[in-house]
Amino acid sequence: MKVAGLFAGIGGLESGLASAGHEAIMLCEIWEPARAVLSARHPDVPCEADVAGLRSLPDDTEVVVGGFPCQDLSQAGLTAGITGTRSSLVGHVFRLLDQRRAPWVVLENVSFMLHLDKGRGLRTLVEAFEERGYRWAYRVVNSLAFLPQRRERVLFVATTTDIDPADVLLADEAFTEDRKTSLSTHAHGFYWTEGIRGLGWAPDAIPTLKNGSTVGIASPPAILLPNGRVITPDIRDAERLQGFDADWTAPAESVARSSQRWALVGNAVTVPMAAWIGARLAKPGCYDRARDRDPSSDGRWSKAARFDGKHRLRVEIGSFPVWKERPPLSEFLRFEGKPLSARATRGFLSRTERGTLRFVPGFKERLGRHLLRMEADAPTAGTRLIPPVAAE
Repeated sequence: MKVAGLFAGIGGLESGLASAGHEAIMLCEIWEPARAVLSARHPDVPCEADVAGLRSLPDDTEVVVGGFPCQDLSQAGLTAGITGTRSSLVGHVFRLLDQRRAPWVVLENVSFMLHLDKGRGLRTLVEAFEERGYRWAYRVVNSLAFLPQRRERVLFVATTTDIDPADVLLADEAFTEDRKTSLSTHAHGFYWTEGIRGLGWAPDAIPTLKNGSTVGIASPPAILLPNGRVITPDIRDAERLQGFDADWTAPAESVARSSQRWALVGNAVTVPMAAWIGARLAKPGCYDRARDRDPSSDGRWSKAARFDGKHRLRVEIGSFPVWKERPPLSEFLRFEGKPLSARATRGFLSRTERGTLRFVPGFKERLGRHLLRMEADAPTAGTRLIPPVAAE
């Protein structure tokens, strides 16, 4: 299908759809560093600067896609809701659809939108699509299904065609056995900026990559490696953890400081997740209606639901549509990370003593030993990597 990509960022949705055979015919992105990436990676696709100034979609648009701004919806962001300055920009999607009703729409956003302001954001979306004659389905999908990053996002598919959107979004489910991990054999990701509450940690994976700051303050996670080292990953591995090629965001350095690449990666849509959606758009599956449930009596939004044209229905389905085999996180990483500083480690450990986050036995003790090594190496800790050490 012909794709119009709104809020394109660095092209995660569009790149994933392209791998499934779809073709981007227009992009729209306002942030200059992201535009630099799009220009380098999608040089033949016209890129409009501002969705608010976009007068119409291309005549041959078959699917409109967009990871509309999440800053006002994110648990780690402003939580201003769907009417926040940034997230309210999704209204331009409906303005453009009113001028030319594209047969398919695919949107992506943070899973926190199901809960923020009692789900007002999602309610706004579904009502707007229903008023325009679209059937829809949405689902929380975890990028851990594809890559070693725990990242839950709401995928929303709407259509005016005869194809049931549930056959695209809700036909696949993978079941995985509990993965056995230990501190001695697997890497464990966590956010060193937290410790009291927040996104927490992840065994053999990293927690959700954040968007950092548009003024260039990076916010990478930390990773405790099996050998006892604690690092923050290289930006090139962060790109790979979103499914991009290493150095995908390097063109942004022509217009912005290099640290802003973290914001670009954290804002992006995970590429293989978009590729899965693209494959199902090209060849829909068959939704099992035995998964249908009545809507929640308390009005809360479930993690998956659909609208068949007459009724809204909850759907019983997990967040893993597939399960892609991948090497352990410690082997997935290709580039040398930077050791977590003594100051950052000390602050994290201090906060864990006051917080509610829980870790496997031995986790904080290993961080304590890392802290001792970093303090012993204090004169050069910020400029060189500590040597590998045997796991205690």
